[in-house]
Amino acid sequence: MNTRNLIVAFALATLGLPVAAADELALAQKSGCLACHAAKYRGDKNVHLKLEEKVKKGGVGVWGQVPMTPNSQVSDADIKKLVAWVLSL
Repeated sequence: MNTRNLIVAFALATLGLPVAAADELALAQKSGCLACHAAKYRGDKNVHLKLEEKVKKGGVGVWGQVPMTPNSQVSDADIKKLVAWVLSL
């Protein structure tokens, strides 16, 4: 586990949030997903579909002019897993 993963795991543990399973954390690290902001989407029933599409295609404007780069190299199954994990934090 690299330093960034340790910092994320420590932060989650100290906030009382569940620490990600090793495979989700590794997948998030590999796919560049550790900077997502899950709290913005709480209460939105269709959020999984919206975020899966955003992860796949990328976009801009949700967080100002900071772009979300496309992640077309990540499989749909992995995107679903990552979105569910991020929203669980």
